[in-house]
Amino acid sequence: MQAVRSALSIILLSTLFLSACGEDATETHSDHSQHQPNGQHAQHSEPSPETMAADSEFPMVTVYKSPTCGCCSAWADHMREAGFTVNSIDREDMGVIKAEQGIPRQLQSCHTAVVGDYVVEGHVPAADVKKLLEEKPDAKGLAVPGMPLGSPGMEHPRPQDYATYAFNDKGQAKVFEKHSASEAKMSGFHKHEGEHAGH
Repeated sequence: MQAVRSALSIILLSTLFLSACGEDATETHSDHSQHQPNGQHAQHSEPSPETMAADSEFPMVTVYKSPTCGCCSAWADHMREAGFTVNSIDREDMGVIKAEQGIPRQLQSCHTAVVGDYVVEGHVPAADVKKLLEEKPDAKGLAVPGMPLGSPGMEHPRPQDYATYAFNDKGQAKVFEKHSASEAKMSGFHKHEGEHAGH
């Protein structure tokens, strides 16, 4: 009889332990279900460029470029490193973009960007864009014509002097900032050398 009572006690204790484990498992599963619907890991979406720009002190840079333009992508990276949020859009019809933005032919380069109320054409240094936004001159935008060696995105061991131009709606331009070859070397622009192949 004593043996029967002992057996019953063991069975009862086992049942209690199993019930407790079942409750813990249910609670654990419930907790996971709150964080992981349908048993799947929660997905964390990347913030949109608009959201990132809202947190930045600078307006978003929307850059239009050819899908194969490596130096355009290098310039976009230069702007990001300077604190700008960049939304890069690949276009096959860059001529149309430049016409829509009113870029004078003599000032044209590979990519065209819109920054706030201004247009930025080509490899304009981020410092010049910041100066433009701070001073707010009566201009349509800035441009670095062509693709001068040593400008942001056009890193080269033998950089050249170049200038950034401010231009108006009539296509008239004047020097906004001058940049020397020695400035390009000192700034470390050469670190992107070799990344700008292809247009």
